[in-house]
Parts: sequence; C-alpha cells; structure tokens
Amino acid sequence: MADDPYKALGLGKNASQDEIKKAYRKIAKTDHPDLNPDPKAHERFKAASSAYDLLKDAEQRARFDRGEIDASGQEQAQRHYYRDYAQAGDNPYRQGAQDFDDLSEVFSDLFGQGGARRRGGARSFDMRGQDQRFTMEIDFMTAARGGSTRITMPDGAVLEVKIPEGAHDGQIIRLRGKGGAGYGDGGPGDALLTLVVADDPEWRRDGNDLETTLPITLDEAILGGKVEAETIDGPVMLTVPRGASSGQKLRLKGRGLRGEGGKRGDQHVVLKVVMPPQIDDELARFMENWRQEHVYDPRRGK
Repeated sequence: MADDPYKALGLGKNASQDEIKKAYRKIAKTDHPDLNPDPKAHERFKAASSAYDLLKDAEQRARFDRGEIDASGQEQAQRHYYRDYAQAGDNPYRQGAQDFDDLSEVFSDLFGQGGARRRGGARSFDMRGQDQRFTMEIDFMTAARGGSTRITMPDGAVLEVKIPEGAHDGQIIRLRGKGGAGYGDGGPGDALLTLVVADDPEWRRDGNDLETTLPITLDEAILGGKVEAETIDGPVMLTVPRGASSGQKLRLKGRGLRGEGGKRGDQHVVLKVVMPPQIDDELARFMENWRQEHVYDPRRGK
C-alpha cells in the first residue's frame, strides 16, 4: 500500500473519522473493480482499502501517527530481528545456539502458533500468517435477508462471501485462510471483514425491529380497509383502522430482522395520510357541509 494512507484517501492528517469513512466510500463507488475495469482504478481501490483498514480504528490511527506502526499496520520494532543483534560482533550478550532455543520459546509464547525447529540441520522458524482486516459495504436488503456477495481482495482475488440473515453494521465475518501468508510451515492467517450496512431511505432499523412509512389515501384513513405493505419477506395485506391518522403506528409481529437464537423482531408501520392531488368541487362542498356540524381542533388534543 502507499506509505501515506492519508494521501491514498485524498485527506490530510487532521481529517476526522467521519471524513475518512466518507472518502473511502467515495473511492469505492468509483474505483471498485466490479464497477471500474481500469487497472489504475483497481490500484487506487487497493490503496484506499488498505488505508481505511488502518485509519478507521482511532487507536490504531494514533499509533501510526506516533510512528509506532507503519502504513501496513506492522510494528516498527519488528524491522529489527533478534539475529541482527545476536550476530553482531560487538554484542556483549552474544551466547550461541542455546539463546536461539530460548528465543524460539519466547516466540512460541507470544504468537501461540510458531516455533523454531531443525530442518536439514538448520534452524527454521514457523509462524502463522497475520490476520488481515478489510471493510465491506453491503446494501440493507442483503443484510436483512442474508445472501452472498463478492469482494475483491487487495491481491486481485475475488471471493464469494456469505452474509448471514440479519447482519448488522460493524459485524465481523471471518474468512479462514484468506489472510497473510505464513512463515515456514505456518499456515495463512484469516481475513476479517467488517460489515458496513448502507442506509436505505425506506427502512429504519432499531436493533432487530424495523420501521417503515406507509402512505394511505384520505378515504382509507377515514373508512379503514386492507392496504398492501412491504416487508423484507415481500408484500402483506395490512388492516388500516377507521379514522387512522398520520403518525399512527401499526405493528407487524415477527416481521423484523432475525437476531440471536433465530427470534425475529417486529416491523412498525407508520401511517402517512396523503391528500388527493387535486381537491375537486364535490369534495370541497362535502367538507364544508361536514365542518358546520363536526368541527374539531386537533391542536388542543383529545
């Protein structure tokens, strides 16, 4: 990736976390390989993805700004290996092979995956590859219903990712063995995908509950009746009560998102009374006559 992740996103170091997120989304919408086949766009997308993975976490970003980690998220101190010091002629702590055995135990304790062993008479170090973190944006319906989507990795590999039903913003999906390469006989790390669920103007989410707005006509509000309403499972017929008002909520039990244990939330339908596009003389005369004997003031409450 680029040495300057801020530059890869077109930002300065004083950019806010919100600006970083918006800059990444903007680049993804123009340069994602599925949308733009230009190789240069692919390179810009790779650089932006790596930059966002580094800077989206405030603590990790601060460590980069302090110079504790590099642009790839690696500890700066890891550039200096034990052997660089142990093999130096003026090193007063140089002991020999026994120290390497001790060091291999330290690595084993630290990483829990690797260790040094003999291979063909020589020492070899094995360690599992690093986990790599990425961000993947999905649309609301894919999150709600579940399904499969594709992601293009920085190395150009295209993977099919299964999205669980009811996925939420910030949820992490682990792709085993799709991370960084291991050392020696160590296996590869995993790819960790953090989901970003795109906003949908038709749906509002509160935990596993959903809220939608349903426009109804004046006569439906007054007389009531059956009206078709959308759910994530498809349309259903909803009973609107007589005398319904704008802002009134009707509940569709179990029509929300699936949560832990398989239980689904509810969908709340907010009614919105919409007047006719034109008020004809017949309706106007009727309302004038009706108002003479049925006047009421909703602004004073019930």
